[in-house]
Amino acid sequence: MAKARPDELVFVPLGGVGEIGMNMAAYGFGPSHARKWIVVDCGVTFGGPNTPGIELVLPDPAFLEENADDILALVLTHSHEDHYGAVLDLWPAFDRPVYATAFTMAMLSAKRASEGIVEDVAIRQMWVGKPFTLGPFTVEAINVAHSIPESCSLLITTPAGRVVHTGDWKLDPNPVGGAPTDTARFAAIGADTTGPVALVCDSTNALKDGSSPSEDEVAATLAALIAEAPHRVAVTTFASNVGRVISVARAAQQAGRRVVMSGRAMHRISGIARELGMMEGIEPFLDQDAYKELPRSKVVLLCTGSQGEARAAIARIAREEHPEIALNAGDRVIFSSWAIPGNEREVIDIQNMLIDRGVEVITQANALVHTTGHPRREELKRLYDLVRPAVLVPVHGEAAHLEAHATLGRQHGIETVVHARNGDMVRLFPEPTLFPGEVRTGELYLDGNILCTPDESGVKGRRRLSFGGHVVISLCVNSGGQVVAGPDMTMEGLPDVEDDDDSLRDVVKRAIAGTLKSIPPKRRSDPELVNSALQRAVRGEVGAYWGRKPNVTVFVHRI
Repeated sequence: MAKARPDELVFVPLGGVGEIGMNMAAYGFGPSHARKWIVVDCGVTFGGPNTPGIELVLPDPAFLEENADDILALVLTHSHEDHYGAVLDLWPAFDRPVYATAFTMAMLSAKRASEGIVEDVAIRQMWVGKPFTLGPFTVEAINVAHSIPESCSLLITTPAGRVVHTGDWKLDPNPVGGAPTDTARFAAIGADTTGPVALVCDSTNALKDGSSPSEDEVAATLAALIAEAPHRVAVTTFASNVGRVISVARAAQQAGRRVVMSGRAMHRISGIARELGMMEGIEPFLDQDAYKELPRSKVVLLCTGSQGEARAAIARIAREEHPEIALNAGDRVIFSSWAIPGNEREVIDIQNMLIDRGVEVITQANALVHTTGHPRREELKRLYDLVRPAVLVPVHGEAAHLEAHATLGRQHGIETVVHARNGDMVRLFPEPTLFPGEVRTGELYLDGNILCTPDESGVKGRRRLSFGGHVVISLCVNSGGQVVAGPDMTMEGLPDVEDDDDSLRDVVKRAIAGTLKSIPPKRRSDPELVNSALQRAVRGEVGAYWGRKPNVTVFVHRI
């Protein structure tokens, strides 16, 4: 356990350190028995093939619950799902304020309304460049360029030292729809000698050399692709990337085309941006019912579905199931996005369906139609030079990203580089020290409308069912051990090959009959014995025939 010191500043990652997404961190100040805490971000990640039926995975807030009386607030860096998506599910239980910029506040309110969430949180607005106090912490939001409006780094100041928590950022000199990263403020922090600085920094692109392309380079590519297209152009991108939506809208106006928008998330987020004055000079977007009325050469379709979501607009268009929108041979579709790991197959399937119909598909593989919102190695080194940190803690990444970032920091001369993971406690000041596995962390699953632990979710059972199928057997025995009804049998998920002389169904029937015959009548009156014997026999016989053992459920009713 960490020794109690009167003026310790500690950092505890609860999610997002050792994985992509589910970002959540806590900063504590004071001795171990009386620390005050602020929480930064409260995000989700998405379920994958190993979590069938689970759409969202949330960080387990058990550590925060243990310290609930000493938590002062939650501060949000921006409104991407991996940084704010769990707020309405987890934070109402803490009854503490949430600090966010105007755009993030509006996104939270819209999310609550669109998803019909009853729980609410107290949201307080924060402004870039205007510090505010939370107990022993002074927090200042610093503008950074990213792929969603009003993204912020946080300068967290305490009597023990200062932290720059970067959130998601890049050094884009020419972002679209927002101001560039405030390098002057970072330089001022680095030049300030009042106390040491720790840098808790985004590692997402730490494996990539150079600098990330600017958003205005993508805008130029989109403008050229839209201007030269002979027929319709459809663009699918992340609905939250307001800068990209602005770039498409400007390109359409320059080419004499109207923008038709399809997808609820696209409408909702662009509406928020317009209300907050982020789309000045952009013509109002048309709804999808105007699509058929426009000539093929006079339309740009902006639609959801860049991640292959089955119900999103571009997927329905690709399957020719959309009620208002169709694409024909010679039309052009631009995927102005990248596929989040785990979504690649769905995205490729949609692209192939479009290509098979003669639609031209353009992706980042053959044109600069997308750029990241995260810093590459040269940008990281530039930030080191500006902030001059005494301590570097790489966050926001999987193990490979974190280790590459740590190596880069050491090579650049940073005195102390901490290799932290979720659940570690890092004393930042004084005397930077890592205490591995100091706090409880984990995951919660949002399973439909139910928030539960992985053990409670039933996902293990779903995986077993998906691998081995299910055999259900039901029979009735009397007190004398005679089978008076059944056995009845249902099989789900097992192969049923018509040409086989001996089917799996026959194998199961023989296993049931042989097992019942082998049990003496007096012992057949014991439901538990019959249940166990039938389970073993059916699993064994099917396993020998098929090579896989199914899940077997037996109901023995005694009458």
